[in-house]
Amino acid sequence: MSLTSRRRLLHASAAVAVGAGGIAAVGGYTAGRGRSQRRGSPAHLRGSAPLPYAHLISLDLPSGGERVDALRAAHHVIRVIDGGRIAAWLALGEGAFAPGADRPRQLTTMPSFAGDVLNPDQSHGDLLLYITGDSARAVRHAAEQVLHALPHQQVRWRINGMRPDNRTEEGKGLARNPFHFTEGYGNPDTTAEFIERAAVRAGQGEPSWSVGGSYQVVRIVRLATDFWDNDTVQEQERIIGRRRDGRWLDGTPSDERPEFATDPRGDITPLDAHVRRAAPDRRHPPPMVRRSYNYHDGADNQGLIFSCFQRNLRNGFEAVQRRLQGEAMTKYTLTTGGGYYFVPPPGEAWLRALGGK
Repeated sequence: MSLTSRRRLLHASAAVAVGAGGIAAVGGYTAGRGRSQRRGSPAHLRGSAPLPYAHLISLDLPSGGERVDALRAAHHVIRVIDGGRIAAWLALGEGAFAPGADRPRQLTTMPSFAGDVLNPDQSHGDLLLYITGDSARAVRHAAEQVLHALPHQQVRWRINGMRPDNRTEEGKGLARNPFHFTEGYGNPDTTAEFIERAAVRAGQGEPSWSVGGSYQVVRIVRLATDFWDNDTVQEQERIIGRRRDGRWLDGTPSDERPEFATDPRGDITPLDAHVRRAAPDRRHPPPMVRRSYNYHDGADNQGLIFSCFQRNLRNGFEAVQRRLQGEAMTKYTLTTGGGYYFVPPPGEAWLRALGGK
């Protein structure tokens, strides 16, 4: 099958999904495990390896004072379930803020980038609830506890995720993606560097209440796994720019950084390889932290719930996204949903900033 035909089939299957509606809801409500012990760092940046299961829920909120009441209730229930077997947080979409509110400067509706086919029923939302846990059952119960506490809010979309072979090596959280490659090597291996890349600083032009928070990007990326599996492993490795086990194509160990400048024509690592486009200078990696999960919604709809955190969208995700245009992996991927959000810092100062003037 030609490259153009592969891409057309991905687009066609996405159109069918748009017509069929959003993600199906999970099972009934089960009470959570009660109030948990607090931890010292924000849940989305806690520990080197994310917990292996996730459930994302995007909500549309009412207008006026009811919006703040709903956000206050969501904040409370997330604090109750966060800890122990669960790490959970909420993230604010553009619609969470009233007109005139002092919102994060770069928070907008996620645009449609080149090649995207965004399903409106799987994109955006005023509030994102991100629940992770050590078992699918624990995550499902926590998600139903949250929705039970917010009975009048409208679910816009929701999706389950998992991290096969989830583990920590040399301080980095690693997992296997649907293309059979281990990913996570580009993340930092210390809490200090996590905060450096992901947390808003004082003096960078953001509202004072947002300091310590993070911009979060979610991208639901459908992967053409059947076409991918028809390629040889050698071809796949040249498209990614790494071996399946993480080693670099020039022989550099997975926990070290290669020097692409010594391969200016791409004889070893192709110029359009994913890792080379994403970070041409591996000694200065993109200022963001990735926390992605796989999803599987039937044989014809599986892929990656890409998620990343940064203190600056333009320097983080958007800079990488611009460089990835034209990469060799484009014909195997199709982004169908997701959104831009802002994870507020610990505390409740952000609740006072929502009302506007």
